[in-house]
Amino acid sequence: MKIVMAVIKPFKLEEVRDALTALGVHGLTVTEVKGYGRQKGHTEIYRGAEYAVSFLPKLKIEVAVATDLVPQVIDAITAAARTGQIGDGKIFVTPIEKAVRIRTGETDSDAL
Repeated sequence: MKIVMAVIKPFKLEEVRDALTALGVHGLTVTEVKGYGRQKGHTEIYRGAEYAVSFLPKLKIEVAVATDLVPQVIDAITAAARTGQIGDGKIFVTPIEKAVRIRTGETDSDAL
């Protein structure tokens, strides 16, 4: 089992969710985050004054999946979240040691 964590642009959430649903991924967690990468933020003009925006709003999506499904999940997220512009995001994959469904006590892949 692995956790696939993707940091994406907020307006791409529905497309990513639809792509994951088409793969049969049943649940995901979405968190509003702020950050910057190589673009180092940007400047905005508000009422004639220029402001530096260092941290851009992003969404972090976390999906727990079986190890053999990871490549398809990565491909689906990449295709759905790509705009071709700087700041499209990143995908990270980490292992899960144990998963337990609280309601039933099921463990590992049964808990997903």
